[in-house]
Amino acid sequence: MTDEPTPVTAEPPESPIRLSGTDHVTIIGSNEADTVAFYRDLLGMPLVLRQPNLDQPEVTHLFFDTGDGRILTFFVSDDRESDPRPQRTGVGAVHHLAFSVDPERFVETGEALEEVGHPYNEFDRGAFHSLYTRDHNGLVLELATDKYHVPDDRRAEVLATAQRIRVEDGADYVDDEHIERALEELGLEADPYELPDAPTGAGYD
Repeated sequence: MTDEPTPVTAEPPESPIRLSGTDHVTIIGSNEADTVAFYRDLLGMPLVLRQPNLDQPEVTHLFFDTGDGRILTFFVSDDRESDPRPQRTGVGAVHHLAFSVDPERFVETGEALEEVGHPYNEFDRGAFHSLYTRDHNGLVLELATDKYHVPDDRRAEVLATAQRIRVEDGADYVDDEHIERALEELGLEADPYELPDAPTGAGYD
């Protein structure tokens, strides 16, 4: 045993398996109508595939495109009622799902939630800016946007560099300054997006 913290780095570890990305995440859902109403009609995810669950054919398997070709799927059945009460998670459970929102559409995303009476919290998370809400079954969702333009293929590198700068500064959390300095160190432009002011603090638990 060692008291040294696990190193933070964008370099791939020396592991026997090398993954190429996220394919899909599957959630145990309630019924199809409520799931489609929330994820397609409110969040704008196209429903790209519907078929029986291969392991339980009486259950329907819905596939939604989250916006970049990555897929979110649900096992649903019309005899299941939705339950919007907050979920209580334990070890091994999912705490929340986070989806990306373009910075130019971040404000209108909050406005759209308000228009349909769907509650949310908004927070400045230091490295990014987020809305927190819950779906029709109480699952916490984060709708996050970058505060600076970070190329997808450099994201891990930027975050790991910001982590090193944060530690060197003795700061508890990554903030705008650390992201900006990381971008500059890596030769990337550090132009911030125009986003509303928001408090730092706790989101949905």
